[in-house]
Amino acid sequence: MRAPLFLISFALSSAACSGTAGDPGQGAASQDESAAAAEGAGGAAVPAEDYAEEEETERYVFEYSWPAAVAAEAGLVEVLGDRAQGMKAEVAARADEDWKAAGEGDWTPRQHSLSEEWKVVADLQRYLSLSGHLATYSGGAHGMYGLRSLVWDREAKQAMNGIALFNSPVALEQGLGQRLCDTLNAERAKRRGSPVEPGSGDTFDDCPGLDEASVLLGSSNGKTFDRLSVYFGPYVAGPYAEGDYELDFPVTASVLDAVKPHYADAFSVKR
Repeated sequence: MRAPLFLISFALSSAACSGTAGDPGQGAASQDESAAAAEGAGGAAVPAEDYAEEEETERYVFEYSWPAAVAAEAGLVEVLGDRAQGMKAEVAARADEDWKAAGEGDWTPRQHSLSEEWKVVADLQRYLSLSGHLATYSGGAHGMYGLRSLVWDREAKQAMNGIALFNSPVALEQGLGQRLCDTLNAERAKRRGSPVEPGSGDTFDDCPGLDEASVLLGSSNGKTFDRLSVYFGPYVAGPYAEGDYELDFPVTASVLDAVKPHYADAFSVKR
């Protein structure tokens, strides 16, 4: 079994950024709330700004940030704000556990850290596509890191993973076809200095499924999603020393077939 992408349980289980397409987004704000948040004294619009939070104690360092494009969306700010507070509580609790254990033993704990930085992948009229860059350290030989996807639906006030816009991970795998494994293996071969041997029995020679990936949705035209990236974190497609893999693909007719009908208008074949 492959190791999980992140070692922090909250980062994996947070529902705020992983709602399915049929579920209402958590922390959703009404149109009136969004408008009120964008107005300052005298009704003048307040420009959205980048947001960054940092807290450091003897036991942990916590950092969280998002760009101005997120700050302009009141509902999304609430979603990510709730997530940030939960993650801070998680890293603090885990650090406290280490310090308590150290007090009962004869060892010195190391300062924990947890950070997440959100970046814009694509900003369309209805959808804002983001990538969340997560890094964590809890005192072991090395930290862990990874990337998660979030798509904010401005009309529905809903946050979801990129894969939620497709019928299923398997449907998108079928839409990408052999290109997915071929592209991954070509990159593996570059890093390893030798060709990959499918069927070798080595887990890291297999082609992982998209249920183990983050799917980021991008745009080259600013109007529709016409490209995507498949991200495999450490230990998913290769050992930790090999790093993570981010593979880029254009949206093709076969990929379009994998999109849920409700989101079909948001996609187009890349020209």
